[in-house]
Amino acid sequence: MGSVRIDVRVDDAEAGELVSACSWEAGALGIEEVTAEGGLCLRVYAPPARADAIAAACAAEVGGRARVAAPRPVPEQDWSLAWRQGLEAVVASPRLVVRPSFVEAVAAPDRAVLVVDPGQAFGTGHHASTRLALRLLDAALAELGGRIDGARVLDVGTGSGVLALGAVALGAGSAVGLDLDPLAAPEARANARTNGLGGRSHFFTGPLEAVDAAPFDLVVANLIRREVAPLLPGLEARVSTCGALVLSGLLDTDRASVEASLSAVGLRVTRSAEEREGGDAWLAIEARRAVT
Repeated sequence: MGSVRIDVRVDDAEAGELVSACSWEAGALGIEEVTAEGGLCLRVYAPPARADAIAAACAAEVGGRARVAAPRPVPEQDWSLAWRQGLEAVVASPRLVVRPSFVEAVAAPDRAVLVVDPGQAFGTGHHASTRLALRLLDAALAELGGRIDGARVLDVGTGSGVLALGAVALGAGSAVGLDLDPLAAPEARANARTNGLGGRSHFFTGPLEAVDAAPFDLVVANLIRREVAPLLPGLEARVSTCGALVLSGLLDTDRASVEASLSAVGLRVTRSAEEREGGDAWLAIEARRAVT
C-alpha cells in the first residue's frame, strides 16, 4: 500500500508537539521533523485513507499556528531501512548513552548504554527535551546515590519509557512509568525487556491519579507547559520529603511562569539545563521542596 505526505509548517515548538500528538492519534505512519525556510516543518506520513482526517486534525488542534499542506503521494521505498537514516548513538548525559539497536556504541566503563529503537511512542534520546531530562536525572541520582539505597522513580508521560529506563540504568532501584497513550506502555515494556530491566520497571496506561501518594525519590515529566501545569499539585504530592521533581519539554520562555507555578505548590527551582535545537531554546528544571 502506498502512502502520502502532509507537510505541516509550525510557528513554534509547542505547536509542533501538538501536531505530532494529534497526527499519531489520527493514524499517522511516521513523522519527520525538518528545518525549512521560515521555521520548523513536520512531514507526516499517512495511509491514503487517513490523510484527510490527519490534515483536518492538525488544522483543528493548532489553528493559525500551523499551515497544513494538501496530502501528496510519496514514492514507494523500503521503510524498514529508510527510518534508520541519520540515527546514531547519543551521549544523553554524563553517565548514559542511548542508541538504536542497529548502531554500536563504544563501550566506556563510566557510561551505561540503553537501547531504544524509534517507535510510535516519543523518546529515543535524539530530542533536546529527552537529553535535558536525562541530564538532570543523572545529576540527581548521582547525589542520591550516597544517601538513598535503591531510589524510586516515577515517569509521568513515559512514552517509550526512555526516562524511566534511563534512570534505572543510572542506578535507581525501580521505576514506574505511566501514559494516557495506549501505545506507550506496551512499547516501554518491550524496551525494558530489550535492556534486561523488566524486573525493575513497571509501565501502565492511565492518569497520574492512578498512582497512590506513596512518595518517590524522583518524579519526572517530559511534557509541554500546557500539559504539565494542571498536574503540578499531583506531581508535588508524589515527591518524597528529600526528593526532586524534574520537568522537561519546556521552552526557555516558559521559565518565569513555570517557576511561579512551582512556588505555588511549595517547590523551588534548584537546578536547570538548556539546549538549543531547531531554532528553539529548550529548558529542563529540577525543583525541590522550599525550605521554610
